[in-house]
Amino acid sequence: MSGELTGLDTFPKLLMHHARARGDRPAIREKDLGIWQTWTWAQFAEQVRLCACGLAAQGLRRGSHIALISDNRPRLYAAMAAAQCLGAIPVPLYQDAVAAEMVFPIQNAEIGFAFAEDQEQVDKLLEILPQCLSLKRIYYDDPRGMRHYAQPELMAYEKLIELGREAHRRDPSFVENEIASGAGDDTAAMFFTSGTTGVPKGVVHSHASLIGPSLTAARLDRLGEGDVILAYLPPAWIGQNIFSCAQAFVTGYCICCPESAETVMTDMREIGPTYYFAPPRVLENLLTQVSIRMEDASRLKRWLYRRFMDVANRVGGAILDGKPVPALDRGLYWLGDLVVYGPLRNVIGMSRVKVGYTAGEAIGPDLFKFYRSIGINLKQLYGSTETAVFVCVQPDGQVKADTAGPAVPGVELRFTPERELLIRSPGLFREYYKNPEATRQAKDPEGWFHTGDAGYFDQDGHVKIIDRVKDVGRLADGTLFAPKYLENKLKFFPYIREAVCFGDARDKVCAFINIDPEAIGNWAERRNMPYSGYTDLSARDEVYELVRECIERVNADLSAEPEIANSQIHRFLILHKELEADDGELTRTRKVRRGFIGEKYGELVSALYAGKTSVHVEAQVRYEDGRTGTYSADLKIRDAKVFTPAASQRAA
Repeated sequence: MSGELTGLDTFPKLLMHHARARGDRPAIREKDLGIWQTWTWAQFAEQVRLCACGLAAQGLRRGSHIALISDNRPRLYAAMAAAQCLGAIPVPLYQDAVAAEMVFPIQNAEIGFAFAEDQEQVDKLLEILPQCLSLKRIYYDDPRGMRHYAQPELMAYEKLIELGREAHRRDPSFVENEIASGAGDDTAAMFFTSGTTGVPKGVVHSHASLIGPSLTAARLDRLGEGDVILAYLPPAWIGQNIFSCAQAFVTGYCICCPESAETVMTDMREIGPTYYFAPPRVLENLLTQVSIRMEDASRLKRWLYRRFMDVANRVGGAILDGKPVPALDRGLYWLGDLVVYGPLRNVIGMSRVKVGYTAGEAIGPDLFKFYRSIGINLKQLYGSTETAVFVCVQPDGQVKADTAGPAVPGVELRFTPERELLIRSPGLFREYYKNPEATRQAKDPEGWFHTGDAGYFDQDGHVKIIDRVKDVGRLADGTLFAPKYLENKLKFFPYIREAVCFGDARDKVCAFINIDPEAIGNWAERRNMPYSGYTDLSARDEVYELVRECIERVNADLSAEPEIANSQIHRFLILHKELEADDGELTRTRKVRRGFIGEKYGELVSALYAGKTSVHVEAQVRYEDGRTGTYSADLKIRDAKVFTPAASQRAA
């Protein structure tokens, strides 16, 4: 692979190479109206060429920025590559962001061009046009609902391609000349951070910083042109961009775009990806669906499932890692693969997955073990927007549930005395756009990137991340307080969707809980417990007792970890509403904005620490049909059992 790519230092050069070397192989597929449509590499390259000519005719120039706001669609990828052909800089934005959230990136990057998928995204851009004076051109992919739009800024994608075809006829060598003038050090794309703690920052990446790590990781996992990936996560997230764009351009494998978010599971079963990425929340949802289906299955199926999952839990991981296993267990596992594991992998669309990754948040050991035990080579990795994702990767045979693996080749790691992880890597970003002070704070003169993540190396040299450095605090008695670590342990339970822990400089830890309405709803239905929705469920005494049991199991685990044993959760309440990105409580990548939540619900936090058994809350709620109403109720507050630290027990 490395020799084949010599001299191909930009994405457009890689694209044209694939068009020549494997032009008739599938490059990108999209399911449209229930039918998979395919562009070969040759067709993809031709579409990019025409799109680039059209954009150039419209005034897009080297160094300009173009916003991309869309689900994963072939034309999105074509527009991105077309901009790169011209030396322009794609800036993908989250397609589920409200209009106001798009103002800062567009203003900050002085974006003049935008690619919008459909009427919904066009409406957002038109709404903020008075605030975004630089935005002059908006191209839309889906014409449905656009018939009566007459704004001069708008143009259909098909019209753009027509302009490109005319321009290409006038100068057939234009795009090739533009591509040839590009270099690996040129800016390839800009990704805005999620803004967990403040204003988002534009992370500037070169072609080299994206291509290098993508190629290294592809070699580690022996990826090639025969592989297939499902592109279903937001294109604005760098992980989706690396897996479904950068690595595809490096290897020549096929990108598949699902028809919609609702059809992802069906589409996965149809295309059978060989390479897969999912954050823990997606894997949790899949397992929750499996558990719900098994609860409704016949008695025989439930017995077979429990019997063979016991076998899988005992030896599945060892078999996957190629370790010796007794012949009887190996035979039982083979039988289980016929009747349980194989059908289960097919149901969740992973029959052909040869390597899968998870990252973004900690994954529960039981959840991680489940997937590996049924024969799915799920591994963990660590990275960030600034490091082009691939910093630590678990190699085959060195997979652990509680680490992110060792550094990938070419990456240097070290920890400061304060436990902050520092990284030097070929995949490091160039700068935060128009933010030299933030760049100086993040990258020191020696080239080390200060991640802000706290952790340590285990005895095998694997990296273990426990929290953000800024979030690691101390309880009043000096005990280490790592809220994200506690929250992740709570979210390992299928009944808990989100958790927010408080405790820095306080005498104990308390928590807000968001229940998972699907898992809890199924649990309630099996017990013939009527309910009207999330708010009703969250107030039930039975649900409080279920959540209390989960918290007490976490506390029991924490009691065995000497450094944080005293940070067990003493009190909790179940929030009356789900935390939402639209309400500012989560980022678009579904990270908890703990500081914002603490301020917004300050009265609830105070009630937890004041020893109250309930607290009155009044809030505006938004229903699925767009209506709003007022919610008024007394939220219950409950105590959880805490355990004597194991170290104290041994001393006694």
